[in-house]
Amino acid sequence: MAEFTSHMQAALDEARAAASRGEVPVGAVVTDPAGRIIARAGNRTREMHDPTAHAEILAIRAACRAAGSERLPGHRLWVTLEPCPMCAAAISAARIATLYYGADDPRMGGVRHGARVFEHPQCHHRPEIHDGIAATESRTLLTEFFKDRR
Repeated sequence: MAEFTSHMQAALDEARAAASRGEVPVGAVVTDPAGRIIARAGNRTREMHDPTAHAEILAIRAACRAAGSERLPGHRLWVTLEPCPMCAAAISAARIATLYYGADDPRMGGVRHGARVFEHPQCHHRPEIHDGIAATESRTLLTEFFKDRR
């Protein structure tokens, strides 16, 4: 059995970079079946004037380009915050094998909270889910970001 390697620190680096750009600090990375990072992104909704420019969406788009396919079987997504319903649907559509995320998002989450996209009977692909990875650090980034703006 291969040794487990977490890539959450790379996602946290992307979240910090997003915060430095004035974006909500969420970061994501996609790893291929061999465990190599093939895509990384942080939120860019304000910069791109695009409400769909969430870290997960941008990382999935880049990973699909790298893979030359609209599907990413065997790939893993690492994200600092529980994906929203839009991002959860994209994860399903891309056939991401495993989702790792940090902080829960009781207000806007779409995995364990809110819409619970993967539990919906019409969901055609359900990834393996591991939550709470570097949750404290992920939550602290978000808390500090919003504290500074209020």
